[in-house]
Amino acid sequence: MTTEPIFRRAAHPPKAAPNIVAIVLDDTGFAQLGCFGSDIATPNMDRLAQGGLRYNRFHVTALCSPSRASFLTGRNHHAVGFGFLADIPLEHHGYTTRIPRSAATLPRILRDNGYSTLAVGKWHLTPRFERSAAGPFTHWPLGVGFERYYGFLHGDANHYAPNLVEDNHYIDPPKTPEEGYHLTEDLTDRAIGYLDDHRHAAPGKPFFLYYALGAMHSPHHVTPEWVAPYRGRFDQGWEAWREQVFQRQVESGVVPADTVLTERPEWVPAWEDLSGDQRRMYARQQEVFAGFLTHTDAQIGRLLDHLEETGELDDTIVVLFSDNGASAEGGVDGSVNEHRFSAHVAESLEENLAHYEDWGGPRTYNHYSWGWAWAGNTPFRLWKRYTWLGGTRTPLVVHWPKGIEAGGAVRSPIVHVNDLFPTLLEAIGITAPETVDGIEQQRVDGASFRDSFADAGSPSARDTQYFEMLGSRSLIHGRWKTTTDHISQGILDEERLVTGSRRFEDDHWALFDLSTDFSESADVSAEHPEVVAELRALWDREAEANHVLPMFDGLTGRFEALIGPAWPAGDDRTFKPGAAPVCDESLPMLFGGFRFTAEVEATDAPDGVIFALGDWFGGYALFVTEGRLAFAFAKSDGILELTADRPLTAGRHSVGVAHTLAADGAAFHLFQDGEIVDRLSFPGMLPLALQHGGANLRLGDDIGLPVSERYTTPSSWNGTLLSVGLRTPGAARRDPLEDLRTALHAD
Repeated sequence: MTTEPIFRRAAHPPKAAPNIVAIVLDDTGFAQLGCFGSDIATPNMDRLAQGGLRYNRFHVTALCSPSRASFLTGRNHHAVGFGFLADIPLEHHGYTTRIPRSAATLPRILRDNGYSTLAVGKWHLTPRFERSAAGPFTHWPLGVGFERYYGFLHGDANHYAPNLVEDNHYIDPPKTPEEGYHLTEDLTDRAIGYLDDHRHAAPGKPFFLYYALGAMHSPHHVTPEWVAPYRGRFDQGWEAWREQVFQRQVESGVVPADTVLTERPEWVPAWEDLSGDQRRMYARQQEVFAGFLTHTDAQIGRLLDHLEETGELDDTIVVLFSDNGASAEGGVDGSVNEHRFSAHVAESLEENLAHYEDWGGPRTYNHYSWGWAWAGNTPFRLWKRYTWLGGTRTPLVVHWPKGIEAGGAVRSPIVHVNDLFPTLLEAIGITAPETVDGIEQQRVDGASFRDSFADAGSPSARDTQYFEMLGSRSLIHGRWKTTTDHISQGILDEERLVTGSRRFEDDHWALFDLSTDFSESADVSAEHPEVVAELRALWDREAEANHVLPMFDGLTGRFEALIGPAWPAGDDRTFKPGAAPVCDESLPMLFGGFRFTAEVEATDAPDGVIFALGDWFGGYALFVTEGRLAFAFAKSDGILELTADRPLTAGRHSVGVAHTLAADGAAFHLFQDGEIVDRLSFPGMLPLALQHGGANLRLGDDIGLPVSERYTTPSSWNGTLLSVGLRTPGAARRDPLEDLRTALHAD
């Protein structure tokens, strides 16, 4: 018999280990924060910069999921399965969208070393078909090392009515849009609440808070009082605004004095060539974006104020960065409903103007014109999804009063998002483990830049970093950067207007000397062909080592390798009320035809929603209004509605709707007790995806934003709902182009 204790005591972090707060912005360009040259008010982010360090050569992967995976693991994005978005998991090593157990995440390592690990906000690291109530939860936040989570799993969210998750289950928002709900405010409330709970329960225990906002991703949702200060501020246009930003960047030292402002590309229209209506609408889009950014900054300020009030800010390492450059997915005109892109619906200036006054409100799912994305990445070329600096170089601020003395300074070593992982571990005093759960850990690709906190002359920690996204390729090696002119597929206006190569064999590899060319402005490949050849060969070696190949910019190979659901939805389902709403990924695809049948018992005055999914930006609902059965299907370009030609009487009924496809077109058929009570024909097909941020099928009620203006939310069926059946013809073949567009615009 042993007398030795068998209980393993909880791990403790190194003495005086600091807290960590990671503030991750979405789709925020190099030039959009005040501390990086913008005139948009961001006083709280500027406050971090004034008390900390700005890094002006910080790089990300050019897209959301890959950058976040790289940050949390310290590895290159393909090396941990995130060569693309979580929405398109592939069987190929670099694209599985499943962080392997050989790359234990930062929260897992910190938790194992005595930290509390808390996350709020955007996740977008759970593979498609694993986001339902059945999981599996291995790649949800709690599955990779976080102990608490509140936010959304998808690439974007409606800020007035998001698809929320708490820990491992979906929940309804705590308030309605009418009650003043806004997602960024809610996330900040929850972050502060988590910190209070932590401090009350375990005083002195350090924490890691991952605060990943939906902002500044579209939709740019914000209430009018935040927009009002920006009325008329952008009437001079994107070229003039960009030049003013650049001047401030040079004066503040955030870019070197000899930096060249890259020229306006031909596909971004000159402001002076626009019509009056175009200028008016485009300026309004930037006004709303600016209000949204200032509102976001105010919520960051609330979190910082809380840390200061509790005495924790001085010993907290705050890192603030964006996951990619500004987004051009609004196209030339911008969009009143960004779901139009995935449905291949062209934008309309007239429809945008119709929403001029309520742009940014609950009736819009808005995005600005790509002219503002170009300006938001000043002084660089291009934008999100491209490995030009406009897609990969974003703001980084590091604030740590107890560890950084040179407040307000600019640092210039080449830094990559994967370098944050080893830098934070070194600052804490933790060594990355060689094994976790008995699994040997793969190489950490990042390197610590901790020395630069104190030493302005500290060199870059690494000499080489490759980039690849949707076929756009580049490589930094020492003073050199080589970048291809490859243009990817999936964005309508880019396919039509942007110049560049559409075939890998035709790609031009430009060469830039970053030691003298901060903005990637002067291609010197003709003068140094031997350097180009060396860097191309080095890119090939890096691609092989990191599982970049096979490389996809097209569709056929990508979708032939798609990892489908382990438990397919099937084509004949019956749902009964009482359980949680049903995730849309657990439903059969509807675009090839369907039949919904609801068994109900109606009251003498029947009313309310029988079932619903989504809202007026994309969704459908079967409901009763004014005593008659009705169905609404919201497409991104309008709403299709049917109403029964007779009342619904008290008692038991079988009601529903069918969608048919025929040579003469598509149609909806509303039926009641076996009889057709309304019919509507319409051109084209139904969209593949209804909501970029995901949606759930609700049985017997609807909340948030309605599908149709003919009912108001919250709305509940005032009778009895017995069941809802859904039948489809079988596995209709998806359009892979629509699938790719949906993924791109959801990021």
